[in-house]
Amino acid sequence: MANYLLIESRDPFESKGFAQRSELASLLVADGSGVTIFLVENAVLAARAGAKLRELDKLAKSGVEILADEFALKERGIAAGDIASAVKPSKVDALISRLAAGAKAIWN
Repeated sequence: MANYLLIESRDPFESKGFAQRSELASLLVADGSGVTIFLVENAVLAARAGAKLRELDKLAKSGVEILADEFALKERGIAAGDIASAVKPSKVDALISRLAAGAKAIWN
């Protein structure tokens, strides 16, 4: 089974690409692959509980792991209590560990 790491850096409310990569993640999971989406930079804006981004809930239910960079969250004033339940705050070490373990990365 292949493992994929989709690294999102763009604000999903300003970029149409997030929905496309969410669809890709769903297809990869349906095909039996492991998929992690790692939100960095402005993509962490999607991690806010109040953002109610449909794609995140759908991805989480399909088995995609959704991580958000703790540093980017802090930079944008997003506190731990303000994060959607589908998203786990994470240090960038988790990103590096997955890459070192051979995950295939797609960075946007």
